[in-house]
Amino acid sequence: MEQLSAGKKLDQAFEKLGKEKSLSFELDLDADAATLKQLDAGSDPEPGEEIPDEAADLLGGAKVSVTVESRKAIAESEEKDFVGMAMKVSSADGDLVEYRVVGDYTYVRSDVEALTKAMGAPMPPADELPPEAGGLKKALEGQWVKFSTKEMEKFGQEMGAGSATEPSPEPTLDARTQKKLLDALREVVAREVDFKTAGGEDGTEHITATAPFRTLVTELFGEIRPLAKDLPPGMDLPSDKDLKDAPDTEVTADFTLRNGELTEVYVDLAKLAENTKVKKFGLVLKMSGGTRPTAPAGATELDLEEILGGFASVMVPDEKSSEG
Repeated sequence: MEQLSAGKKLDQAFEKLGKEKSLSFELDLDADAATLKQLDAGSDPEPGEEIPDEAADLLGGAKVSVTVESRKAIAESEEKDFVGMAMKVSSADGDLVEYRVVGDYTYVRSDVEALTKAMGAPMPPADELPPEAGGLKKALEGQWVKFSTKEMEKFGQEMGAGSATEPSPEPTLDARTQKKLLDALREVVAREVDFKTAGGEDGTEHITATAPFRTLVTELFGEIRPLAKDLPPGMDLPSDKDLKDAPDTEVTADFTLRNGELTEVYVDLAKLAENTKVKKFGLVLKMSGGTRPTAPAGATELDLEEILGGFASVMVPDEKSSEG
């Protein structure tokens, strides 16, 4: 009885999320830099390919925040229905990258110095860019810049055409196939996942879902394979043989519901690491009602020629300066 009740409560909570017209969520990696270094060492990287300390520090404290707004309920929305989107990647030291899509423009800003330091590929100082690359200088200085979303999409289509033939439409799943996939997922979850529920204070309830990882993914792909002909081209599904080496340790997800609404999901991945030194390794997903993305004031407008010209000057050395 508890199994049915907990699973039904989760279903209802996800249905509530789908009825919202705006939604915000935050993804947080629950692992410190030392854990990430241990995981990297356990993968036997080639000499010189180990994860840099700066990258481990950045990833260990990173959070990704996303907000979407649609004219319709999220579950019923197609790409044309979304009227605003915002995403931000932040660390313990501040915001790293942020972009917003509002109206006809996409707005971007980033901490270039922190990002390039973590990646080990420093960009040249803003004052080394040519005068015509004023917008890119603003971007390198961490200020807001913007560009026409339609112009960027048009540019991408022109770059991807490569021939006189019409570009292929984006692969999509029709509503019937989406329903089949959802039904397959629910069937596997009902068969393989053990649910437990515990009440809390102020209308809070915790539901834990536990399942052996290899069994779960093997059963799930087994249910999906009969639908392969309805999936977009190039979407290859792994075979049972491909999955036989996946760890079969139990993975637990903890769902927090407040007054029937899903507010947080914590997935414990420590056992999947198969590294006895790793004690704490998980993913945290927090959800809340969305706030409307707004256009930042004072953004400098970029055009495609400026972007291409600026990056060309950065990436291609000047012939005169390389002589002698």
